[in-house]
Amino acid sequence: MDLRDTAYASVTRRIAAARQAAGAREVTLVAVSKTQPAEAIRALAARGQRAFGENYVQEALAKQRELAGLALEWHLIGPLQSNKCREVAQHFDWLQSLDRAKLVALLARHRPPARPPLQVLVQVNVDDEASKSGCAPGDVDALAGLVAAESRLRLRGLMAIPAPLADPARRRDAFRRMRALFDALAARHPGIDTLSMGMSGDFELAIAEGATMVRVGTALFGPRAASNAHAPS
Repeated sequence: MDLRDTAYASVTRRIAAARQAAGAREVTLVAVSKTQPAEAIRALAARGQRAFGENYVQEALAKQRELAGLALEWHLIGPLQSNKCREVAQHFDWLQSLDRAKLVALLARHRPPARPPLQVLVQVNVDDEASKSGCAPGDVDALAGLVAAESRLRLRGLMAIPAPLADPARRRDAFRRMRALFDALAARHPGIDTLSMGMSGDFELAIAEGATMVRVGTALFGPRAASNAHAPS
């Protein structure tokens, strides 16, 4: 048996168990496939995985071309530069990392009318880390309002990458703060339904605190090479 078989089965079982323990609704698994070859994505797709997360636009576009025959859902989870908005709007299904207002109009302008609206999550820098992308918690409402006003975009919720603290209690606190932000936003935008948080090392804790989407890379694909191990998944 391919090791990916075992890893995928293990991750999906753990998600199901965490969801059941939390009494939660469905939790979507996004397989973080950055730095992984197209063959690895194809192998997981054969096991039923549909959603894949990429950090780098050009790398993702190359994989999309190679895997064009598969019905996959592509998520950009890395920082977005304004000069990449056209490509993201045209070729991705989800943007999880919207963090500033000037990107909204660009994305809406370039989203093809023949495609469904681009699904958008506002990324929140919940722990105020200088090295992390994301808007401040206090800016969520304004940024979400801009997205909601665009017909070619659909506001789905929030995303965060909390600080990778060793203390689970401190990680739990960040997840709880994100859940509070999400609940407050949902009161103003009843259609939102997605809280993306939790990665390979803490997705069960995130589900316990209300995550509806988790982004898992290492637990599915194994450790990346040292040169590519700078970003969490």
